Amino acid sequence: MFPFGELGWHQHIPKKKDVERGNGRNVVSTVEKLISPVTATSAEYLLDMEENVLAKNSESSKYISVREYYAYKLQIRRHDKSYLLQFGRLLQQYIVDSYVKLETQRLAFFRTQQADIRQEFLQGIVDAMASGESEASAIGRRVVLPATFIGGPRNMRRKYIDAMALVQKFGKPDLFLTLTCNPNWPEIRQHMMTHEETHNRADLVVRVFHAKLELFKNEILKKNIFGKVAAYTYVIEFQKRGLPHAHFLFILEHDFKMYEPKEYDEIVCAELPDEHSNPHLHKMVVKHMLHGPCGDLNLKNVCMKNGTCKNSYPKEFCHETTQTNDAYPTYRRRNNGVSVIVRGAKLDNRWVVPYNAYLLCKFDCHVNIEICSTIKAVKYIYIYIYIYIYIYIYIYIYI
Repeated sequence: MFPFGELGWHQHIPKKKDVERGNGRNVVSTVEKLISPVTATSAEYLLDMEENVLAKNSESSKYISVREYYAYKLQIRRHDKSYLLQFGRLLQQYIVDSYVKLETQRLAFFRTQQADIRQEFLQGIVDAMASGESEASAIGRRVVLPATFIGGPRNMRRKYIDAMALVQKFGKPDLFLTLTCNPNWPEIRQHMMTHEETHNRADLVVRVFHAKLELFKNEILKKNIFGKVAAYTYVIEFQKRGLPHAHFLFILEHDFKMYEPKEYDEIVCAELPDEHSNPHLHKMVVKHMLHGPCGDLNLKNVCMKNGTCKNSYPKEFCHETTQTNDAYPTYRRRNNGVSVIVRGAKLDNRWVVPYNAYLLCKFDCHVNIEICSTIKAVKYIYIYIYIYIYIYIYIYIYI
């Protein structure tokens, strides 16, 4: 990947301050300025050069951090001669190694700050029982991670408690939405070469998804397509293929809450639209919102567990939306004879994942919407979105 022996990140890479011409505005850009290996005669000479740089100044604010350096390296440029983003699966390994370096540095920092985080020393028989050690000399001390460490136990617990506090003040959530990244978005495809695969371009996928996510929030929070939102929370997860998706919980203001099943039908649909009157919506539903086929139609589908679909598809036909004692209502799925052929199987309304027509057509991706009909759904959903979280490169590019 680096045939010319370019150096990676090291301490005290200075930041370069430029002045933008035209309006005189100061622009601070993190431009890499590495110690050149060309002028070095040996590895020892390179180390001596770096030590000299470290001895000059110790003010960390003037230098590029690990996160800033790798965020700079993963930026897309028209005339990039490094070809770093074109290495396919090897790029994924490079990103993982960079993440490990960043995480190791942060953990090392917290390990040295235990006096400020109220460290706990392990002593006596409790230590031996907890660590499984029989030798007293092998017992060390516990390193406490603060709540500011992303992904740590205190961080996860704080997020969960903060989210549950919203229920105490604003009531149960009204809507549960899931926005899934579409690898065929034109914003992604137009920046990829013909031989590249989407799952190998995590840098591009997360940037496009981040932009779509902000647009999605703007539709609901500012344009108020479902009414005014009193509170909301969301979390971002990554699938095994590397594609991100976001889970949202929205609590609407009192005047915009839904109390009757007829009101649910205004924003949620679980049926195939008419192909002639709504051709674009029909295309989107068939493309993104049909589950399976699974069950007897395909026993090897990924959703199959112990011979049944873990998502309970196909659903039962239902003439109208009804309230149930479960977490979600039973949506209208009429037996009107409308069906489509998907992956060699004939699917009807029983296989449709609940969707909102406006959001589905606008974002061209899998957008699932559910009505949180009972208070039983609250704790399950909040635990689900804050306990099972996989945060990778997304956090460190945008935060």
